[in-house]
Amino acid sequence: MSDEEVHFESKADAGASKTFPQQAGTIRKNGYIVIKNRPCKVVEVSTSKTGKHGHAKCHFVGIDIFTGKKLEDIVPSSHNCDVPHVTRTDYQLIDISEDGFVSLLTESGNTKDDLRLPTDENLLTQIKDGFGEGKDLVVSVMSAMGEEQINALKDIGRN
Repeated sequence: MSDEEVHFESKADAGASKTFPQQAGTIRKNGYIVIKNRPCKVVEVSTSKTGKHGHAKCHFVGIDIFTGKKLEDIVPSSHNCDVPHVTRTDYQLIDISEDGFVSLLTESGNTKDDLRLPTDENLLTQIKDGFGEGKDLVVSVMSAMGEEQINALKDIGRN
């Protein structure tokens, strides 16, 4: 080969590291799947029999893990589907700013200030009330495909 260094610049983001392929027939209920470019939790899977010429098909019903919207997709069971890398991380809540952002303490002792309060009214009032009362709160942040959102709350009250 040559000694020249070749640099490839990717202009389009294919989302390659955000998902991994998995055969449609192996995805089960409570797993995750990407439907219409949204990370979803699978709530229902049904498989149809193969026709005269063709594949068995999997019908997925999923709930978007960030918006709560219901999405559906039908995929041949032998084909690959994208499955999002979903991670859940716990952070301690330090502060809530006036503009709706939260300040969180990471495991390493740094702060994370780029997350908004959740849109879920119930969770939002729990966080605001608990913080107002001076409780030690830990929030669970779910992240997938470059998006992050607070999805749960724990009171670790060290009284």
